[in-house]
Amino acid sequence: MEELFDAGERNMDIRVVIFDFDGTLADTRKAIVVAKQDTMQKAGLEVKDEETCASTIGLTAKAGFRLLYPELAEERIDELVIEYRRRFDELKVQMPPERFPGVDHVLSVLSERGITSTIATSRNTRSLREFLAQWNMSDTFRVIFCQEDTPRLKPFPDPVLRTLEALSLRSDQALVVGDMPVDIEMGRSAGAYTCGVTYGNSCKEDLLSAGADFVIDSIEELLTYLR
Repeated sequence: MEELFDAGERNMDIRVVIFDFDGTLADTRKAIVVAKQDTMQKAGLEVKDEETCASTIGLTAKAGFRLLYPELAEERIDELVIEYRRRFDELKVQMPPERFPGVDHVLSVLSERGITSTIATSRNTRSLREFLAQWNMSDTFRVIFCQEDTPRLKPFPDPVLRTLEALSLRSDQALVVGDMPVDIEMGRSAGAYTCGVTYGNSCKEDLLSAGADFVIDSIEELLTYLR
């Protein structure tokens, strides 16, 4: 745990925790990376390594491919997205994503403490809802904002601002938790507190550079800041 943040001094009164999904609540890295690499190979493109592919997790599939192949036309990018989603749907059966250790416990304790849990993700609605249904978590999150739900996604603040509007809360009553710099940037842009997690797809240094108020190495460490 990175001790850079004194919750008492900052007088946090957190009423909602806005979680990222991929790399924060669920370990989806392997299926995402393999699906991206298989898509690249099928399309005859240079196949990027695992770390490069993982660096785009947290963005939409389209934004990720656009970042990796800026020279490609939009029509070509759209074709890659279609193939990637088809391949991911196959792989999620072969290598199903799992919740990170401690996630269920943390969500239960937050509920007991009267803190609302929500999700803000760049994953599409169908895919996210399927995972939650498989895990019997369809009703766990009071508010969910996915790829289709806001015109601007991470790192823009829109998903956080829409969540706060839906719950009639202020930005200083929200904590955004995510594994990528774009999650931290989204939260900071909205005026919320931010927590980076190192067990996902980024590292402590990048999360702190993005402005995370604190960084944790396991999801259960979050509870120490939300007494």
